[in-house]
Amino acid sequence: MSMMMLKMLSSWNWRTRVRLSVFVAAALLLLVVGFLCSRFDDDQYRTLMNNIPDDHSNIDTSTTIKMIHPSKGRPGDPPILAYWIFGFRGESKRMLRLLKAVYHPRNQYLLHLLDGDGDEERMELAVSVESEQVFRAFGNVNVVGKSYAVEESGASALSAMLHASALLLRISPLWDWFFTLSSSDYPLFTQDDMLFALTSLPRDLNFVGFTNRTIDRNRQHNFNRIVVDPSLHLKQATPLYYAVETREVPTTFDIFQGSPWMVLSRGFMEHCIKGWDNFPRKLLMYYANVVSPLESYFHTVLCNSPEFRNTIVNQDLRYSAPINVSNYYDNLVNKWAIFARPFKEGDPTLDELDRDILDRQPHGLVRGKWCNNGGHNSSSCSSNSSTNWDDIDSLDPGFYGQKLQNNLSNFTVGDHYMVTKHCHGNSS
Repeated sequence: MSMMMLKMLSSWNWRTRVRLSVFVAAALLLLVVGFLCSRFDDDQYRTLMNNIPDDHSNIDTSTTIKMIHPSKGRPGDPPILAYWIFGFRGESKRMLRLLKAVYHPRNQYLLHLLDGDGDEERMELAVSVESEQVFRAFGNVNVVGKSYAVEESGASALSAMLHASALLLRISPLWDWFFTLSSSDYPLFTQDDMLFALTSLPRDLNFVGFTNRTIDRNRQHNFNRIVVDPSLHLKQATPLYYAVETREVPTTFDIFQGSPWMVLSRGFMEHCIKGWDNFPRKLLMYYANVVSPLESYFHTVLCNSPEFRNTIVNQDLRYSAPINVSNYYDNLVNKWAIFARPFKEGDPTLDELDRDILDRQPHGLVRGKWCNNGGHNSSSCSSNSSTNWDDIDSLDPGFYGQKLQNNLSNFTVGDHYMVTKHCHGNSS
């Protein structure tokens, strides 16, 4: 009898510890996101653009620069894109290269080095950004001043993405789409081409690649299992650990899965961050204990929100590397990718894209209408050029931009690419 009681107590203690860990993880994730919505604390989240130490004397700030802001709201105005560019320790140079490859004065850029111990590298990244005259002129590049541990397959990765969107909404509420880019991404088009192609699209579209209608039995175990992401509360990134117990799949909403890479509208991100509907926050509590929540959280919010269900495009606008540059652009019909990934450091394909597609010199920016006063010599678009920049609201799309616009225009013709019916559960 006593042995049986001991076993029952042991089982009860284990279940209590598991449930307590799950509750703590979920509460931490919700607390972090709620904190982001309520304040923009200087110590925690300030950017380093105006906080460079005095000993960095190599930065030339002698030139008085008048801030230039993009036009918004006029008929035919190009969209404004918000880029979250993130990387891990040792990847700051790759992040800078990516920034220069996707830079345009209309857009907003947030650089985020996701490493709890990368203070020195983070400072160097901020100094590099501040040293570029063009970034100071337009004031649209920011570096997150503090970082934290992130486990890519855990809830801490979802928290980091929500954090980035909250920061970008606080920095500027004028952007139209939120792009997530890692240091291993690279553009397949110039920003003039991209902005031109996106101008004719409804600004409420959400580009999310789905892999299934709802979860099937083979994938159901990913949601039955309970995981805890220690990176939510530890300084160092720590692998997930799994509870012995399982849980039932939700019955009050349907779960959807797809690509972790997406392009989301500002309206939808505001809905997730500070919307009146409690569903995104309730779902966040659930996904605090799910493996790879970035592959499902936003898909599930979209499909379970009637006001956004008809805004979904079943494309993540990504192309999987490796890519043969010379062959890829020979036939752009029915190709919707704007970025390719993942590229390894030093991949010669990046140099090929710079030379043949982006017309970008080493350490320079991509030529566009806004810096086109030097003709077709891309060196005229130097990030430290002393020349006056042209109209940042005008675009100079090339042949590939025209092709991309034709391809993307299919998203607004009929419902072939819309996935409204994709959002119906298996019970429908």
